Amino acid sequence: MKILAIGDIVGKSGLDYLKSKITQIKEENKIDFIIVNGENAADGFGVTEKMFKELVNIGVDVITMGNHTWGKKDIFSIIDDTHIIRPANYSENVPGNGYNIYNSNGKKILVMNLIGRVDMPVLSENPFIVAKKIVDTQKSKVDIIIIDFHGEATAEKKAFGYYLDGDVSIVFGTHTHVQTADEQILPKGTAYITDIGMTGPQNSVIGMDIDVSLKRFLTSIPEKYKTASGTCKIDAIIFDVDDSTNKVKSMKRVSY
Repeated sequence: MKILAIGDIVGKSGLDYLKSKITQIKEENKIDFIIVNGENAADGFGVTEKMFKELVNIGVDVITMGNHTWGKKDIFSIIDDTHIIRPANYSENVPGNGYNIYNSNGKKILVMNLIGRVDMPVLSENPFIVAKKIVDTQKSKVDIIIIDFHGEATAEKKAFGYYLDGDVSIVFGTHTHVQTADEQILPKGTAYITDIGMTGPQNSVIGMDIDVSLKRFLTSIPEKYKTASGTCKIDAIIFDVDDSTNKVKSMKRVSY
């Protein structure tokens, strides 16, 4: 089967562009299952209920989140829906689920969301320990395990990939909005990439307005971020999973 993971949606323009291209992407690549990171969809901070429903309506199977999970109050009306997951290593008493199990093409697919702790201004539990506990208790019940690691530091993501190598099918990174060129099958069979990129305005600073971003860097004066305008792009990666082994046999970065 073929699994499509789409990089962080930034703003309404990014969502609208994805809506205009998703049918083409699915048909050209014979996609069976779609994961999208949606934590920046609402002007860069969170996701609204309307946007959530739009993503579900275009066939997205799983919406993952990150450090902006609570960016919009709408989240509390949708956070328990099975189509959306928040980082599993958030505190135990927060609403929502850190992973869910989905049925697709006769396979049971566990998708987990985690948030990194290096240079990330969000209090969270250790993602390595949390993930291992979930994997150890659930791996006998499912065929495929996929993890979206929402983190800032490349080293943290790399270490995490090696830590669960062979125990999960896929580890892909989100959050930096810049697609990395390090996709690989790790020694024990886990498919890994540090960051899958961004869906949003192409001429921008990771989706944000260039002038506003420059002012913040040049003056150190707080300036409210706003999403950039103009032509958008979609960064994503396609994983081709062997039906007999449930391991990824190949992966391909794509941009539209």
